[in-house]
Amino acid sequence: MSNEVITKEFLYGICKEKGFLAKSLFVVATRPSGDMATVMDNIEEHLKYQVALEKRGILFAAGPTFSRDGTCWEGEGMVVIRADSLEEAHRIAAEDPMHKSGAREFEIRPWLLNEGSVTMKVTYSDGKIDIS
Repeated sequence: MSNEVITKEFLYGICKEKGFLAKSLFVVATRPSGDMATVMDNIEEHLKYQVALEKRGILFAAGPTFSRDGTCWEGEGMVVIRADSLEEAHRIAAEDPMHKSGAREFEIRPWLLNEGSVTMKVTYSDGKIDIS
C-alpha cells in the first residue's frame, strides 16, 4: 500500500459509486477542560441547547461517552451534527453553553456515514415507539 493521500471528495465518490449512503456529517468530541463540578453546573443549559438543535434538524445524535471500562462518566460526550461546512459545524459547537462557559473543550471531525440501520416499531393502539 502506498502513502498517497486519499481526499474526502475521492472517498465520497467511491462510496456513492458503490451505492452507500455517503451522508456528510460532523462529529464533535467534547471533554471537560476542568473539574466535573463545572461540567455539572452547565449541564442543564447544554441539554436545552441540544434539544433546540434537535428541533431545528441540526442534531443527528448526541450523548455521553463512558470510561474505557464502561463503569463511569468522566464528563465526555459525542455530538453528531448536520452542517454545510466545517466552519458552520464549528460555529454550532462553539455556541453550546458547555463550550461557551469553558467547562468543556471540543474537537470536530467530518464524518461520512455509509452503513448501519435504525429499527423502529410503532404500535398504534398505545402510541408507543421502540427504537433499536
